[in-house]
Amino acid sequence: MTFRSINKSLRFAKLARWMALAAALNVVTGCAPLMLGGAFGGAMMASDRRTSGTQVEDQGIEFKASSRIREVLGDQGHVSANAYNRMVLLTGEVPSEADRTNVEQAVAHVENVQSVVNELAVMGNSSLTSRSNDVLLAGKIKATFIDARDLFSNAFSVVVERGEVYLMGLVTEREGTRAAELAASVSGVHKVVKVLHLLTEDELARKLPAPAPVTSSAPSASGPTATEPRP
Repeated sequence: MTFRSINKSLRFAKLARWMALAAALNVVTGCAPLMLGGAFGGAMMASDRRTSGTQVEDQGIEFKASSRIREVLGDQGHVSANAYNRMVLLTGEVPSEADRTNVEQAVAHVENVQSVVNELAVMGNSSLTSRSNDVLLAGKIKATFIDARDLFSNAFSVVVERGEVYLMGLVTEREGTRAAELAASVSGVHKVVKVLHLLTEDELARKLPAPAPVTSSAPSASGPTATEPRP
C-alpha cells in the first residue's frame, strides 16, 4: 500500500468515527442524513416534539427528495435535503443557477412538502475535508446544546454545510435565540441561520407531557399507626 493510499484510508477512518459520534448525538450534517435505529432511535423519536406520524412523513420526504435531486442533477453537484415538520432545507453546491432553481422546484413537488428553504450555493463541490469538518462541528454544537441546562437539545436538528450552521426545530422564540447564541459560540462556526417553526410558550406547555401524579406516603387508614407495646 502506498503512502497516499494509507493517508486516504486514515482520512476515511477519521470521518467514520465522527459520523458515529454525530449519530450518537442525533446530529445531521450536510454530508448526508444520519439514520438512528433500534431502542435508541425509538427513544429519540419519543422525545421529539413532532408527532410520530410527522416524523415518519419527514423521513419519507427526505428519501423522495433525494431521488428527485438525483434525477435533476445526475452525478453533478452535492445536495442534501433535510426535512423537519414538512419543511425541506436544501444545502450543498450545484453547478449553475438553473440547477439551483430546478432542484428547488423538484423538491417542492414531493408529496407532503409544505415549504422549501433553498440555501444551495452555485459553486464547485465541497471537499471531503470540508465535509468531515462539518461533521465534527455539528457534534460540537450538539454537545454544547446538551451541556446547556436551559435548553432542550432534542428539540433541534443541526445541519452544517461549509461551516455554516442551520438550526431546524419546533421551538419557542426564546429557545431559538438561545440555541443560535450557543451555536455561534462554537469555534469554527461562520454563520448561524434559524430555519425554525416557532411555538408560543402556551403551545409549548400543551406539548409537554403532564407531570406525574404525586402519590401520598401516608400510612393506610386500615393499617397500624404506631407500634403497640408488648404486654
